[in-house]
Amino acid sequence: MSGQIKITAGTVKVLAELNTTKTADAIWKALPVTSKANIWGDEVYFSIPVKVELEDGKEIVNAGDLGYWPPGTAFCIFFGPTPE
Repeated sequence: MSGQIKITAGTVKVLAELNTTKTADAIWKALPVTSKANIWGDEVYFSIPVKVELEDGKEIVNAGDLGYWPPGTAFCIFFGPTPE
């Protein structure tokens, strides 16, 4: 089941909504996750214990979008334009 998740980084706490894909379900089932965050362009990403194939991937994302990057088994939070 996918649904609303809480993302915490230091004193910052936000709520986010997972969609209803198989990837989101795998992420939901892996929660809670603790990881060290990295930044690439306008994206925060961190490794999670989920290994699934790309599902309905997008090359261009919007600020506020969430994503999963299969090669790095990473959860991504986008806060600006997609890096080129």
